[in-house]
Amino acid sequence: MTIDLPSPGTHLPAPPSDSDVDPWRVAAAVDGARHRLAGVAERTPLQRNARLSAATGADVWVKREDLQLGRSYKVRGAYNTISLLTPRARSAGVVCASAGNHGQGVAFACRTLGVRGHVFVPGTTPRQKRERIAALGADMVTLVVTGDSYDEAAAAATAHAQSTGATLVPAFDAVPTVVGQATVAAEVLEQLGSPPDVFVVPVGGGGLLAGCGTWLRRHSPGTRLIGVEPAGATNMAAALAAGAPVTVPEIDTFVDGAAVRRAGDVTFPLVRDCGAELVAVPEGHICTEMLDLYQVDGIIAEPAGALATAALTGGLVEVLPGTTVVCVLSGGNNDVSRYAEVVERSLVHRGLKHYFLVEFPQEPGALRRFLDEVLGPDDDIVLFEYVKRDNRETGAALTGIEIGSVAALPGLLSRIEASPLRIQHLAPGTTAYRFLV
Repeated sequence: MTIDLPSPGTHLPAPPSDSDVDPWRVAAAVDGARHRLAGVAERTPLQRNARLSAATGADVWVKREDLQLGRSYKVRGAYNTISLLTPRARSAGVVCASAGNHGQGVAFACRTLGVRGHVFVPGTTPRQKRERIAALGADMVTLVVTGDSYDEAAAAATAHAQSTGATLVPAFDAVPTVVGQATVAAEVLEQLGSPPDVFVVPVGGGGLLAGCGTWLRRHSPGTRLIGVEPAGATNMAAALAAGAPVTVPEIDTFVDGAAVRRAGDVTFPLVRDCGAELVAVPEGHICTEMLDLYQVDGIIAEPAGALATAALTGGLVEVLPGTTVVCVLSGGNNDVSRYAEVVERSLVHRGLKHYFLVEFPQEPGALRRFLDEVLGPDDDIVLFEYVKRDNRETGAALTGIEIGSVAALPGLLSRIEASPLRIQHLAPGTTAYRFLV
């Protein structure tokens, strides 16, 4: 069942203090979580990746949480949390907010444990994730679509919990959730047989990094921890800079699984104390890595799932040749309809696709002269939008040009400069670019 609601205005509850979050207790609880998840969550493969190993000179392994139940690691934290509830709490039901993956984990746990639940998702959640939540939860879960961001969905879920007595199952900001996510690191060390030199984890609200980082600091203290955020949603970096969680005023919601405005009050001190390094990957490079994962490795990754490996291919994480690196590929819930945008963002990021406003004289042969005098032999027009106006001497055309290589761009720009036509280059990020493209 799906319900659409208006955006809520409810405030989230007061945060806990740092003293409420004990790293030693979090790490000690992981064995119990592994026992509860045995026979429920998949023991996902740890695979050596030839492409990433060749690109870095390191021995790179990928933890395939995209092959987990619900195609994401989120089921670990969700199931661990709900399985700890008392019979009375279970009878009152559960509720969660999710960008999609956590909702699938909660839905699966509800159906498996016989607990009724409500899953609140923002309107930006891809349809594929919504449909999977409904399928996994069956008649035990009600899907509620509300707001335009994860934070608005979270406020609605909190209001529902307060009004009904249902237990709120946080996507990342609760100790049982963090403990469940930490089982990823415990599993990796068992599969690898020795501690990795570098462990790279995607970061949204910080649950996976907080759990894995806290566990590794006690079981593999020599491992270097890297947390990877999308450049358009760096809430954890902002929290570390401020010394406490802060609300990021604007975020890019493209990486929907990591598009969180505020780091968790539980996850922040754990991330801070585990000594993780944070890096931010541009969304365009995330798209390039998604395409490489698909075309070279045969892996369907969602944007957040490609964060960790994108940090390696983007040169943001320097690794020494011969070292052992583990990247967590956190999810594979990518709607196929998004691939057109993925290709577009990748081409623009790599400098292979450019947009121009070309002011043509409204006379025969104007377009032919543009093709002959401005375009190079490997340049291709991939977009042309023009409407003739009979009462004007000139008319502007939105023109998209894909070039064969980045090296060809200076030649194209010099021919544009020499052309008698008035041509404006629309730079990514400008108002005109966002409005027209």
